[in-house]
Amino acid sequence: MNSIAQQLKTRFAKAFTSAFGESYADTDLMLAPANNPNFGDFQCNAAMSLGKKLGKPPRAIASAIVENLDIADICETPEIAGPGFINLKLKPAYLEAQIRAIAADTRLGISPTQTPQRIAIDFSSPNIAKEMHVGHLRSTIIGDAIARTLEFQGHDVIRINHIGDWGTQFGMLIAYLREVYPEALTTADALDLGDLVAFYRQAKQRFDTDETFKETARQEVVKLQAGAEDTRRAWKLLCAQSRREFQVIYDLLDIKLTERGESFYNPLLPAVVEDLTELGLLVESDGAKCVFVDGFTNKEGEPLPLIVQKTDGGYNYATTDLAAVRYRIKEDGAKRLIYVTDSGQANHFAQVFAVARKAGWIPEDVEIVHVPFGLVSGEDGKRLKTRGSGDIVRLQDLLDEAIVRFRSILDGILAKEEREETAEFKNRVAQVVGISAVKYADLSHNRISNYMFSYDQMLAPLGNTAPYLLYAYVRVRGIGRKGGIDFNNLDASAPVILQSDAELVLAKHLLQLSEVINAVEGDLLPNRICQYLFELSQKYNQFFEQCPVLKAEEPLRSSRLVLCDLTARTLKLGLGLLGIQVLERM
Repeated sequence: MNSIAQQLKTRFAKAFTSAFGESYADTDLMLAPANNPNFGDFQCNAAMSLGKKLGKPPRAIASAIVENLDIADICETPEIAGPGFINLKLKPAYLEAQIRAIAADTRLGISPTQTPQRIAIDFSSPNIAKEMHVGHLRSTIIGDAIARTLEFQGHDVIRINHIGDWGTQFGMLIAYLREVYPEALTTADALDLGDLVAFYRQAKQRFDTDETFKETARQEVVKLQAGAEDTRRAWKLLCAQSRREFQVIYDLLDIKLTERGESFYNPLLPAVVEDLTELGLLVESDGAKCVFVDGFTNKEGEPLPLIVQKTDGGYNYATTDLAAVRYRIKEDGAKRLIYVTDSGQANHFAQVFAVARKAGWIPEDVEIVHVPFGLVSGEDGKRLKTRGSGDIVRLQDLLDEAIVRFRSILDGILAKEEREETAEFKNRVAQVVGISAVKYADLSHNRISNYMFSYDQMLAPLGNTAPYLLYAYVRVRGIGRKGGIDFNNLDASAPVILQSDAELVLAKHLLQLSEVINAVEGDLLPNRICQYLFELSQKYNQFFEQCPVLKAEEPLRSSRLVLCDLTARTLKLGLGLLGIQVLERM
């Protein structure tokens, strides 16, 4: 089902053709929701921009548009205001019919895309032998929200976890463990991941200060690449242990991923260098093999190369990323490649994409885009770190703390209400709300911006928070329990009646969901969904306060139950796209 805005644009395009000829069918309608409800629901400002082109006064142009505009089934008689604004007010009868239509649809009137694509999304991407920290939070949940939205739209999405599971760091770690804890290289889970991380730091320190150890580590890398049995076995054990720890967090966050680490692309790297050489793009610079692309310079203004093979013959991240681009396009058949990483990697990916384009590896019909995000700071405005050690906050600790804090809030609420609930209920609610609060606090910000991490703000029952939205959903379910209403079996033939301002405002907002999801499909900004759901919760709460539901007389009672149910279903769908579960009771 087309959105209201799309239906109006179609009618206006026909009016432009009738009034001014076929050449004006694609004119920018400048159609947007009205800023002031006193001017109606929508406003078309195209008449002013057409004045000079048509050589007529804008009001005369607006009159010609209105004379040819067939929207009597959608809007009241259009009004021309000021120099030529066309104000439109939606008819209640039209809104009522639209509400009935989406209420009867399991997808709430949102049709799957007519042009489905295979889309590869690269997100999360932690490193083996390192614990996931708060820095991985944004990539993981932003990528998941984008994936869920595109999947809902009908696209075939490949969720890729490009983990760091190859390279110098493994030679360094294996060499060090051979000295201090060889059992970890032959026995599964001989070390906790935390201990493994500590050994990694010690190995890095040795690597940076001890030339003999550095050479030993490099030899381990050579053995790993050559497939030496004992080094390979050690590598596999370390990777498996990290994966299990990662999976605990992914299960808690309800994240689904397909792992393709750096090692996956390792066999493909020589071909990248060979093909770039054959294309004549590879240049030797200071012993390294590089590609130069126009527009990339260093701080001194000198051309900045993309190194694809180091002086020692090894490869780096750029080589792997080029191989990944080729694989995702050629083998996966992806038509849209999305990379969700922090904004600090923007230049790296811009350069990688530029080289891939220069090499002809990105066809015209393939879109490749970096989805950057800002940093997370503590309430002091500085990088989020632990109070004791000053280390970056472990993601597991951050999530656990959110659950513990909401459990305390919940206990206080239950005590105040003198409610008795089982430990199972309280643990379930605390986990869902705690995790939801962390997710929503991140997603509700424009991903490009930095944001401040505050448990107090994200767990607050009022404001643009997950608890506020979940309470709105629970409020609807509470009406069902109180009135013995089975929302799954509401009378489908019951009329929808929109009389009060609160009903009209809520109905109009419910009908905007498809526009929001379509926008996110294009610009990959999940905060649009958050803002929509927050405003929906506000409008529903206003409706709830002003419009009795269970005490209303028929047919108004049934109509308001439809609005309640549709609100709950919209909240559930929207929150689901964000990776957030709902609760029937809180």
